[in-house]
Amino acid sequence: MPEIIEPPRKISLLHRLRNYFLTGLVVASPIGITLYIGWWFIDFVDRNIKPLIPATYNPETYLPFPIPGLGLIGVVLFLIILGALTANLFGRALIRFGERIVDRMPVIRSVYGTLKQIFETVVASDNNSFSDVVLVEYPRKGIWAIAFVSGENTSEIQGRMDDEVANLFLPTTPNPTSGFLLFVPKKDLIYLDMTTDQAAKYVISAGLVNPEELPRKNGR
Repeated sequence: MPEIIEPPRKISLLHRLRNYFLTGLVVASPIGITLYIGWWFIDFVDRNIKPLIPATYNPETYLPFPIPGLGLIGVVLFLIILGALTANLFGRALIRFGERIVDRMPVIRSVYGTLKQIFETVVASDNNSFSDVVLVEYPRKGIWAIAFVSGENTSEIQGRMDDEVANLFLPTTPNPTSGFLLFVPKKDLIYLDMTTDQAAKYVISAGLVNPEELPRKNGR
């Protein structure tokens, strides 16, 4: 008996429009959200920095229209000038004088010292922070979570541990800027090949973006 081949089903116009809408949403949403966040950041900086610019040096004083991003440009120029001033002997002496004053303030010195160390660690070009992505059993045995190795542990914590431990930052979903600091024995970690960017996308997307679809670290 010959096999009966069913003709392909025709896709209705409503179904096609639905598919087109979802495709357009996938394409436009990342672009729109990125532009919105960028515009919001520029507007936030402008609203807080523009009033600090003297009218004589503010181009908007002489123009009939506002300049978006003027405050952001002012912040960048200020940081460049500040970096140039602190690079010389007088600038370093001024910074040390200010730090001596801060050191005499009980609470402020702790906050300042912590923030300074964090920024110096993040900005340092030769630093390998967050270079490794690992799997760690969290919040209990048998359940695994993605974490980032933030550095080798050489503190008192390591001295009180039987095994060599690593400092881990375990991010939360979908906001990877918050998370937990964990001290985990290295023998209990599974090191992954994915890059930190791939792992961050995996965490932010709640697992919707598969890291195996992205390029591997070191071409692997």
